[in-house]
Amino acid sequence: MHRLFALAALAVVGALVLAACGGSSYGANKSPSTGATSAPAPTSSAATTITAKSSSLGTFLVDAKGRTLYLWDADHGAMSTCAGECAQDWPPLTTKAKPKAGSGVKASLLGTSRRADGTEEVTYAGHPLYYFAGDTAAGQATGQGSGAFGAPWWVVSPAGKALTG
Repeated sequence: MHRLFALAALAVVGALVLAACGGSSYGANKSPSTGATSAPAPTSSAATTITAKSSSLGTFLVDAKGRTLYLWDADHGAMSTCAGECAQDWPPLTTKAKPKAGSGVKASLLGTSRRADGTEEVTYAGHPLYYFAGDTAAGQATGQGSGAFGAPWWVVSPAGKALTG
């Protein structure tokens, strides 16, 4: 009887240990601090519209749903160097049509570049644009100043510059 009880207790403890040690990787749709699921970055068959939003950080670019857009200091030119795990944590803003300038955005600064996977990424002033998977609501900018993947990530001003303040 004691042996049966001891085996049952050992099984319960083992299951708890396995659950606690289960791998957890910060993926495309998980918040690093809460594990909350965010909406996946959209890929649109219609034109993607970029607008400007003002906050305590200043005025920066957002998509049509108000989701904050970032540039990455490691990118040099319009070609993205963020792929694999980087692109899961920092999903690129992709489109299947020419992007459109909304309120506060200069149409002449909008463009696209082809990613290694063949998708078209929206660029602004020559910078590929990204979302941060940890931003779970419109207007959040929790990725601002992050040094993830070896270089800083910044929200983008309507002038096409990084807002580093």
